[in-house]
Amino acid sequence: MYAVFLSGGKQYRAIKNQIVRLEKLNYSLGETVEFNSILMVANKEHVSFGNPFIKGAKITANIENHGRCKKIKVIKFNRRKHYKKQQGHRQYFTDVKIININNILEENKKNGT
Repeated sequence: MYAVFLSGGKQYRAIKNQIVRLEKLNYSLGETVEFNSILMVANKEHVSFGNPFIKGAKITANIENHGRCKKIKVIKFNRRKHYKKQQGHRQYFTDVKIININNILEENKKNGT
């Protein structure tokens, strides 16, 4: 089973017990986070799409790590003008471990309601 969710303006695919690298989240290490912006949930037999989100579905995750990505260099250069400007950038990230993917629609189908 996997799900696609929205965090920090980007979409991520989550599988149970997988570590996903997200944009920086303001939580402490070891805290539990819930993501309610679930766009899609799929398993072997069934796929659920939201419009835009699936109501009642959520992903539970633990904060594993905070850090910064590898440095990228930004260069501005004008030829023949003796102009060159360099700048570096390191983006902050948060690693989360997916604990559970909860889909209300599939639970209702199992219970027959």
